[in-house]
Amino acid sequence: QVQLVESGGGSVQPGGSLTLSCATSGFPFSTYILYWVRHAPGKGLEWISSIDPDGVTSDYAAVVKGRFTTSRDNADKTLTLQMNSLKPEDTAVYYCARDCNGYSTECSYWGQGTQVTVSS
Repeated sequence: QVQLVESGGGSVQPGGSLTLSCATSGFPFSTYILYWVRHAPGKGLEWISSIDPDGVTSDYAAVVKGRFTTSRDNADKTLTLQMNSLKPEDTAVYYCARDCNGYSTECSYWGQGTQVTVSS
């Protein structure tokens, strides 16, 4: 079955960096657009980024553009989110997802999430 497993979350000071990974299995990884979505405390789900199947084109929410970079390794079937210049408002549970409806958070498959906390 489809499995998405995030890792790499943790606590970091403002201005710091973290790299999240999403290991996948159970589907032909290289044929799917993949997504990052986050859920901040007290807020709704927020679409963060997407990347096309061959990794050439990625898209970002305005709040993270220029600070976050999504990439993928189709050989290893992994998705990565490099997060730089982190801010306290980036604190959230981060999910990788598949089969999302455009820029929405209506996705068919989700990982379990990984917590990112940005605090001094």
